[in-house]
Amino acid sequence: MIGSLPVLRGLAGFKKDWLRSDIPAGLSIAAVGLPSAIAYPAIAGLPPETGIYASIVAPIAYAIFGPSRLLIVGPDAATMTVLAAAMAAIIAADPAAANTDRVAIASALALGVGVFCILAKLLRLGVLASFLSRPILVGFFAGVSLSILVGQISRFTGVKIESDGLLAPVVEILRKAALIHWPSLLFGLSMFALLWIVKAFDLKIPGPVLVVVISVVLSALFDFRGHGMAVVGDIPSGFPSFSLPAVHQMPLDQLVLGSAVIFLVSFGAGIVTARSFGSRTGEDVDANQELIGLGAANIAPGLFGSFPISMSDSRTAINLSTGGVSQLAGLVSAATLVAALVFLHSALRILPIPALAAILATAAISLIDVQELKKIWRISRMEFVFALIAMWGAISFGVLNGVVVAVAATFVYLLHKTMFPRDGLLGHIEGRHGFFDLARFPEARPVEGAAVFAIQGNILFYNADYVRMRLTAVARELAPGTKCFVLDASAITHVDSTGAVALDAVADALAKRDIVFAIADLSQESRGILERAGVIKKIGIHNLFNGREEALRALIGNSAEQ
Repeated sequence: MIGSLPVLRGLAGFKKDWLRSDIPAGLSIAAVGLPSAIAYPAIAGLPPETGIYASIVAPIAYAIFGPSRLLIVGPDAATMTVLAAAMAAIIAADPAAANTDRVAIASALALGVGVFCILAKLLRLGVLASFLSRPILVGFFAGVSLSILVGQISRFTGVKIESDGLLAPVVEILRKAALIHWPSLLFGLSMFALLWIVKAFDLKIPGPVLVVVISVVLSALFDFRGHGMAVVGDIPSGFPSFSLPAVHQMPLDQLVLGSAVIFLVSFGAGIVTARSFGSRTGEDVDANQELIGLGAANIAPGLFGSFPISMSDSRTAINLSTGGVSQLAGLVSAATLVAALVFLHSALRILPIPALAAILATAAISLIDVQELKKIWRISRMEFVFALIAMWGAISFGVLNGVVVAVAATFVYLLHKTMFPRDGLLGHIEGRHGFFDLARFPEARPVEGAAVFAIQGNILFYNADYVRMRLTAVARELAPGTKCFVLDASAITHVDSTGAVALDAVADALAKRDIVFAIADLSQESRGILERAGVIKKIGIHNLFNGREEALRALIGNSAEQ
């Protein structure tokens, strides 16, 4: 423990026997992670070594501060796409920032994401992980995947694409068809096909590893670079060096905004990953504790010339499938990648760019969760619509603004679900205990001389007018001889000042008909609001009851119970 901060939880209770599981798992993670570590930085226009650096220092930091034994952190395609948009916004906001090293901007954003994680932990805002609903995330990632796919046109064809958006680059490449480097395109498409063949036949060797090995061998044998095909180029060897990005040279507002958006997407998606694997292993996932691990895993790349990361589903899946039992697997993976930088940098420098484009395109397609979209369609048409809105936002407004659209869609979804709370008049069924909704149970009969009305939701500023109109409309239709109107408030957890005004108007409408307005099972918080608003005084404190039965016994001498 450091103070009150738990460390090395992912290695707690370490046993020598774990080495037999964690070492092979770590080697497998490194093998699968190396191709994506080299490929993903291209999404944000960063050099390939930054991805390797992130894959080294982030797992080390998470192994020290992260709570999970099995989660592996690393570069993530969706996070890289949001990073690319944030970097573009920073450069656009301050042309002087264009002279700043792109790596420095990415590092500053990684530090910003780490700071947001720590602040969210201190404020116990782990609930933010659930802020973007699953349908919203599925739709957003589908939109992000299309952005990534379009971004690979230049790498597949060898043609510089200057336009942005979804359709404009496609139109541009059609206009520049004469400039396409056909060997690059054919090679890239063949590697893309190879990845899908490996997946279709469920071969033991991971597709990206096979593509990298074949591409490097062919590039060495046939001198791809000499024949005009773009290659990765020089990659520094050795461990990354410590450095602080020049944050003072960047627009602070855009830096903060970009960090916040990356944090929201990477943490939201990361917790989905964590909970998905946690459900398989029985490992509890505490979102607030994961904030510490993810924060450290982002600060570390920010201090070693890299970029923001997230929890990696592919690396975690490899860790589980190969029998990893602790964070030692992540440490072994980091050590293996250090060795790769030292001993394999000469081979990696001739890796063809079209091969990386094939890996990125395959990763992008994997972000489109067709099965989940079908499931959402089957469960809720409305949630499917919001998934499409999130996808449309990422495509039409760019990834950064797409996050804003996704958040706005979440707000709209929440408002829609709570704006029109379920309600209904209650009665009883002969021979059965309790109250039943008259609209849902045709055999139910209203309580003679009384009306019992239930609202299943809060009464707040945005739905107070609807509730007022609903209650007054019901009051107008009450049968002659009705003595009291009992509002069942058992499902109302909160009433705000606007809601209090609405109930005050209902009390006036009932008073004009000489009908007693009573409230049953009112929460303490809501009672305080209604007392300060004068509603309790108007209806009389003696007309507040602990339950519907008590109210009916006191008002008409009948509990309506059978």
